[in-house]
Amino acid sequence: MSWRSLSRGSKFRHVFGKPASRDHSYDNVPITHSVHDNHHCSANPCFIAVITECSGGGAFLVLPIRHTGRVDPHQPRVCGHSGRVLDIKWNPFDDYCIASCSEDCTVKIWDIPVTGVQQNLTRARKTLIGHSRRVGLIEWHPTAENLLLSSAYDYKVFLWDISQMGSIIRFPVRVVLMPFYHRYPPETLLLSVSFNSDGSRLAVTSKDRRIRVLDPRTGKILQVSCNKTHRACKVIYIGRLLLSTGSSRWNHRQIVLWDPDDLSEPVYEEDLDGSAGVLFPFYDPDTHMLYLAGKGDGNIRYYELSAEKPYISFLTEFRSSLPQKGLGVMPKRGLDVATCEVFRFYRLIVVKDLVEPLSMIVPRKEPGIFQEDLYPMTAGNQAAMTAQEWLSGTNRGPLLISLKPESQVANPYPETPAEKGQLRQLSNRQVQKVPGTVTMTGTRLDFIEQAFLEEQLAYQDAKYPRVVSDLSGWQPDETQIPPWIYCCTPHCCEPAERPPPTAENELLQAFYRQQDEIRGLKEQLNQKEVRIARLEREIKNNRNSVSATF
Repeated sequence: MSWRSLSRGSKFRHVFGKPASRDHSYDNVPITHSVHDNHHCSANPCFIAVITECSGGGAFLVLPIRHTGRVDPHQPRVCGHSGRVLDIKWNPFDDYCIASCSEDCTVKIWDIPVTGVQQNLTRARKTLIGHSRRVGLIEWHPTAENLLLSSAYDYKVFLWDISQMGSIIRFPVRVVLMPFYHRYPPETLLLSVSFNSDGSRLAVTSKDRRIRVLDPRTGKILQVSCNKTHRACKVIYIGRLLLSTGSSRWNHRQIVLWDPDDLSEPVYEEDLDGSAGVLFPFYDPDTHMLYLAGKGDGNIRYYELSAEKPYISFLTEFRSSLPQKGLGVMPKRGLDVATCEVFRFYRLIVVKDLVEPLSMIVPRKEPGIFQEDLYPMTAGNQAAMTAQEWLSGTNRGPLLISLKPESQVANPYPETPAEKGQLRQLSNRQVQKVPGTVTMTGTRLDFIEQAFLEEQLAYQDAKYPRVVSDLSGWQPDETQIPPWIYCCTPHCCEPAERPPPTAENELLQAFYRQQDEIRGLKEQLNQKEVRIARLEREIKNNRNSVSATF
């Protein structure tokens, strides 16, 4: 292990949590009431996705990362599942692709438009059908593209290649775990999964509260822990070690460090408290910091890890009076390096219908200068290999990038989501030629922009209908000046035409301004409907009172 030894002069001993204000949070979000022990939230530099409560199926909300404030109750959602959504995960190599699993026994892959979800999205790009009971966990491979792991309550664990042809995939590329001879062992019902840095090993916790290390290609179990002193619930790879959270024999919450090559005895264990909520571990490999957040708790503990004893050193904790149901994490390439932000949570607060961003900041005297010691080379959004290369036995670590703003060669990511959507590579996402179909020669971005333009034109046609009159006797005259040229007086019904915006940010601002106007019109329409219903009720009451007098 290449970790440094911890000393009292740690640069992270003064790290503090800074919650966002109400205006910079996501308010009025109907967070799901599911009791499944998942995060119910996923984030990337472009969007944030939250599983919401709905009737008659399952849905989740996808919002642009800068779309803060109060969320419209009629905000369009991704609602293609027929059962409750249990887990969602963004593709680490495509910020516009998200996977979801549900109680309807399916896993779906969704394409999110560059401009966000403008109408209810019900049609998925891929539907993975192979489980016979509800699917509770999904996880993307950390280095190989298009590989997705799914675990369900039918005691089956599958590995899917979503680059296969067709909109429905019925057969996985690998069967990691499954029951034999109609026997359902508890080790195949997973509670959590975690890949190591290159994806060659898979650590899982099961219903029997033990930790297992598997070979994800063959499904062979390499190591099994003992549950006499520690009943594991969640597990995560931290460098070359494993960390698990669970309970002791006295039902105290505890954290335990393991050597993945030998799970017979723990390397380190520590009891925390006597609460009953599940502890979610989060690890930052760049700063070697560990964050522990409990379900139903209002605090988040910070630790720093080292290669020598005592291995784990407590730093401080963030405290809040509002309990969290789940947490989403922003990838490192989406952090604000100008403010020395080293980690960012998205806390789901059910009692307030609020998604609160929480930034972990290291105080520095000059925060505007890039701090190289806080931001080493980190994992980017480019896959290190293809799915077929990994399936054939190749192991590669993640491709690293620099977060330094001036490093354009090593970090080719624009700052705004719109620019990021234009510059991302779409060569591996082009439509393949199928007999009987039309091949799309352009990129997917051109198709999205065309669909967005058609939607806006349809809206304009509905708002400004064209009056059809009798023009049988009209003759074209080239000298006639169109009447809208003189439409520049303040009493004109329509303003003079302006040239379209040339910059992408101007177009995005105009789009959001138009969406705000649409929301305002919807609210006015709802108020009118309420007023009409009240007047009808008053008329009915008056009629009843008049008839009663006679």
